[in-house]
Amino acid sequence: MAHDDGGPRAGAPPGTVDARGSAPPGGAHPDGHVGTIGDCGVYEHGVRRGGRIPLGEAAAAAARTEGFVWIGLQQPTHQDIADVAAQFELPALAVEDAVRAHQRPKIEAYGEVLFAVLKPVRYIDREEVVEVSEVALFLGPHFVITVRHGPTEILGAVRAELDAGSHPLLTDFGPALVLYRAADLVVDQYERVLEAIGADVDEIEEQVFGTGEGDHAQRIYKLKREVAEFGRAVVPLAWPFERLASAAIGHVPDSTAHHFRDIHDHVLRATDQLESIDRLLTDVLQANTARVATAQSQIALRQNEDMRKISAWAAIALVPTAVAGVYGMNFEHMPELEWEYGYFAVLGLIGAVCLALYRAFKTNGWL
Repeated sequence: MAHDDGGPRAGAPPGTVDARGSAPPGGAHPDGHVGTIGDCGVYEHGVRRGGRIPLGEAAAAAARTEGFVWIGLQQPTHQDIADVAAQFELPALAVEDAVRAHQRPKIEAYGEVLFAVLKPVRYIDREEVVEVSEVALFLGPHFVITVRHGPTEILGAVRAELDAGSHPLLTDFGPALVLYRAADLVVDQYERVLEAIGADVDEIEEQVFGTGEGDHAQRIYKLKREVAEFGRAVVPLAWPFERLASAAIGHVPDSTAHHFRDIHDHVLRATDQLESIDRLLTDVLQANTARVATAQSQIALRQNEDMRKISAWAAIALVPTAVAGVYGMNFEHMPELEWEYGYFAVLGLIGAVCLALYRAFKTNGWL
């Protein structure tokens, strides 16, 4: 059964916490933290010791155990995390980063404490939006403290794996197992999101290069922006996991290097895919711009042709209008009024001029 590490169980009212640490009426947690602590347990010899320990006893339990204590926090404030930071002597700068969130993905060493920031993501396909969460991890010799910001099931899935029984890597990895499994699940998410984005890019390509009309620039630009946001979660992880893969960070056992090397390879592959998608979107955007410009040019040409035709017919119609206007004036003395053939002569003149104009316009391509 998966635990929502640091979050209330599904369907529970605000302020409730996991069943192992049920909150009394009003949502207050036994440790005095409202909806902040998701779980606090001891993992030893490959299994979890039964039950949940109070937060105030976590440091003492970590000092006694050969395994480690795992404390899960959800969007804590400075006050919420102050007790935990004091008990485990967490580095102040790292605590500040964990509370403020919106940090760059990284892995940093502070004495015996390793601080890591991961960015889980999920793709909301109907909105074509990449939703980025944040997970901060403090790893000490006998403790793991995780801080979650935003909706993600990563930590709950890792805790469920450990709670299910003896994990094959728990004894060898120790606290580093939480980092390894969280990072492994995060990069698996990256691959699924890249696949979903790739499907949308293929759809956009078909629309741009298909027979349909319309300007798709807004959708393309929006997707490029989401890809850029996704890239800020993926690209910075390459260097930290390269250090873990080469055993350059002494806070994890050397024997685990090949496991982190696999994660490093997945991060590099995701980075390459992101770059390819971004270049492809740039090319599609340029093609869409050229397509729209061509369509606009064709419309302008058709409008020019229409204007020439209208102008030509207007010029032809002007001749009988002008002549009829002259003879419609009420003057008593006009030379042609008493001429027997004047009426027919005027009509012939109008017809001859109109025909001459029509041929001229036809010859020049205006009609």
